[in-house]
Amino acid sequence: MKVWRKIAEEFGYNHGRDRSRPARSDIKTNSDVKIILMVVLESKGSSPGRQGFKMMVSSSGELFGSIGGGFMEHKLVELCKKELLQKEFAPFKKRQIHQDSVSENKSGMICSGEQTIAFYSLTKNDAPLIEQIIPSNAGIVDYQQDAIDFSEDASLTSRYSLELNDQAWSLKEDLSIHDELHIVGGGHVGLALSKIGHLLNFKIFTYDNRKDLNTVEQNEVAQHIYIENYENIGSILTDGNNKYIVLMSFGFRTDKVVLQSILNHQFKYIGMMGSKEKVERLFEEMIDEGATKEQLAKVHSPIGIQINSQTPEEIAVSILAEMVRVRNAE
Repeated sequence: MKVWRKIAEEFGYNHGRDRSRPARSDIKTNSDVKIILMVVLESKGSSPGRQGFKMMVSSSGELFGSIGGGFMEHKLVELCKKELLQKEFAPFKKRQIHQDSVSENKSGMICSGEQTIAFYSLTKNDAPLIEQIIPSNAGIVDYQQDAIDFSEDASLTSRYSLELNDQAWSLKEDLSIHDELHIVGGGHVGLALSKIGHLLNFKIFTYDNRKDLNTVEQNEVAQHIYIENYENIGSILTDGNNKYIVLMSFGFRTDKVVLQSILNHQFKYIGMMGSKEKVERLFEEMIDEGATKEQLAKVHSPIGIQINSQTPEEIAVSILAEMVRVRNAE
């Protein structure tokens, strides 16, 4: 959505009027701006550009987003500037192979893997499409071989669905499916984790049993949920392969209560703060009380990549590094 919002800004969309549906006048249809949108349809191996990555190249000189960076991205941006912005064209796709041993579709990078990128031209005539997509938190954007389409009353079981062959393609993106970061504990580390997690495109939720907490009031990127009893978290959270749970409540005992409440759930990631000694003691107690070693093995604890972090921001970086590693694992 960030790239689509930037596209809207290029056409003069007024974000200040973000309501359930913008009026046609919100986009300046007399704009002479032309935009090339690149969308990664498919990625294989260690390709730097992953499925769904997007990048905008505008005739105003603005660049936004990424399709993987490096020489490949530079080369394709120059293609957009020097050729595609200067002419009319139908959508097309371009395969890029990241190996120097191939004779065709060579990207200029040697990281192995490959990706396929679709190219679209957007002008003021696409205002109706943009007006549909921008205010939506649900629905499907369909990147097809002849156009981009949007369906508001539709959903998928996963964020992306691809149909691809030599002649045609359709990459469907469900706007309602986001990676969600659920942080139990709204303190200083929770605040730092929220801010950096938001930059990494997580939808942020925080839970705390303390009212009027200053760090919660300072958190402008999270949806905060006051919870009177941590035992109830298990009934609030639903299973999901897009959900990442981090336990960093006020104390040892409350973390245990939360972990017991969610242990039978299926999430992409569960992590818990604490020293090695604290974690071992807590796990021993839970095994004595009926938890299994297999259940506890899925908990990342002590949490995060070991970087000798000290400050809340450094701790947040170590946690998110571990989460991104899990998210990007194939």
